[in-house]
Amino acid sequence: MQYTREYEKTWDLDVIFPGGSDSNEFQTYLEDVQSRMEELSTSVQDFDPNDIENNMSTLSNIVTQLETAMKKLRESFAFISCLSAQNVKDANAKLLVGKRTALGAKMGGIRTVLNQKLASIPDEAWKNVLQHDSLQEVSFVLNETREAAKELLTSEQEVLINDLAVDGYHAWGQMYETIVGNMSVDIEEDGEVKSYSVGQAANKLSNPDPEFRKHVFQQISKAWESNADLFSQTLNHLAGFRIQKYKHRGWDNVLKEPLSINRMKQETLDAMWNAITNNKKHFVNYLNKKAELLGKDKLSIYDIGAPLSNSVKTSSYTDGANFILKHFAEFSPKMADFSKNAFEKRWIEAEDRAGKRPGGFCTSFPDSEQTRVFMTYSGTSSNISTLAHELGHAYHQHVMNDIHGLNQGYAMNVAETASTFAEMIVADASVKSAESKEEKRELLEDKVQRSIAFFMNIHARFLFETRFYEERKQGMVSVNRLNELMLEAQKEAYCDALEEYDPNFWSSKLHFHITGTPFYNFPYTFGYLFSLGIYAHAQKSDKSFEDDYIALLRDTGRMDVEDLAKKHLNVDLTKPDFWEDAIALCVKDVEEFISL
Repeated sequence: MQYTREYEKTWDLDVIFPGGSDSNEFQTYLEDVQSRMEELSTSVQDFDPNDIENNMSTLSNIVTQLETAMKKLRESFAFISCLSAQNVKDANAKLLVGKRTALGAKMGGIRTVLNQKLASIPDEAWKNVLQHDSLQEVSFVLNETREAAKELLTSEQEVLINDLAVDGYHAWGQMYETIVGNMSVDIEEDGEVKSYSVGQAANKLSNPDPEFRKHVFQQISKAWESNADLFSQTLNHLAGFRIQKYKHRGWDNVLKEPLSINRMKQETLDAMWNAITNNKKHFVNYLNKKAELLGKDKLSIYDIGAPLSNSVKTSSYTDGANFILKHFAEFSPKMADFSKNAFEKRWIEAEDRAGKRPGGFCTSFPDSEQTRVFMTYSGTSSNISTLAHELGHAYHQHVMNDIHGLNQGYAMNVAETASTFAEMIVADASVKSAESKEEKRELLEDKVQRSIAFFMNIHARFLFETRFYEERKQGMVSVNRLNELMLEAQKEAYCDALEEYDPNFWSSKLHFHITGTPFYNFPYTFGYLFSLGIYAHAQKSDKSFEDDYIALLRDTGRMDVEDLAKKHLNVDLTKPDFWEDAIALCVKDVEEFISL
């Protein structure tokens, strides 16, 4: 496939709702969303679960109303996310973020009442409900929510928690984003001090000059340190709210909710981390070899992503896009066609400019059946990986657009499977097509970098967060103690292989301050290793694998991950074998890199 078109770096939101945060069409859409939620709320309140045999059609109607309302709510949430990310100074977008939180709380309350009513239906009658023609398709999700409702407080108490969370929980996450949006980092370049957003500054850590990297890292650290007191408040209060909620529900394990959200067993999580810990020595060898190549005794945390050559290869946005499309096409023509459409229709915001939120994400517009990808592209190989990663997310939603809306609610761990799988296609194809030993070494290192991120960086986040939550149960945790906990977690996760760490990481990593998903860390590592297993399976399969892969993605919203793996890969995720085999593929990359 040949791609020659120049692609624009800015996305088109007007095709969905013209006018940005001042859009009249969007205000009308929001009013429709609210109206549908009111109708749904009335239907749920009127629903009598004690006479389910005569109310089956009512329940079917509620499910239909719920699907429509959820689809439109997700559409509006996606638009607000895009507005607030593209310009952190947009005052109207900030107001819409508050509106989004209130709507989310209201929908949470409606669903809580419904789920509690479903939980009150006797087990024998419930079996008949799940067999009903109009409900059989969503039986997994209905049963899942019914079982979860049995472990909650009364519907009145849960609705109250949702309402109080708007200003007592989600507001802390919004405060964090506001503070970050107002931050800037001063960096001296070519004898001149320039001011950058934190996202722009982070991109400069890939500079080949070690002194400049250190300068950038120190300046970024100063920026986070200057706001550490504020960020310790946001983090402590977010965690405090969760802990209080768990206490009243009678939950002692802080991992209960994230495991449930990810439809995943504790045994699976333990098997994954144990396999990683048992194999870390190979990745320490890589860190030591890289330190040697850079002329250092030990790497510092800001050296891990440093290029091995003095000249950093950069690619234009269009060249990066074409590189992705070419390699997607070799594996999956359907994914390549979808991604080409995303570039051509301007579904991607990649411009390198001030005022944008740091990081990258993909969000779906289920009512419009479109997606949008957000990132800051400066031409590095890491940027190309991020772009492929987010397109993987987008393709995942694309193949699910035609299935029932309630079955589209896939968890973060399997969401990260599709994204890291897309990254892997590009990375592996790049290594195989390398034209020189030096190019192959650099591309191999790019692959190994992912393993370091998922096995060490993410592990440090997980260790920090589990220990922080245990200490937070006893009271507020100080800035100094947060720094100590992060330092301890990084030293353990990196096997003490680094010279300098980043004790401010708890404040600079957005994922610790996100309210929608607790423990926004281990699902990344799960997705990485699960995608490796899928990729290994793909390499052994015939040309029908593309359809097999799509079938797996379409099941991600209606199965536990253990059942998903058993059905599509015939593996047991609670046992170490699958994880060991997946990690072995990463170890091969390390060994080949060292041999080069």
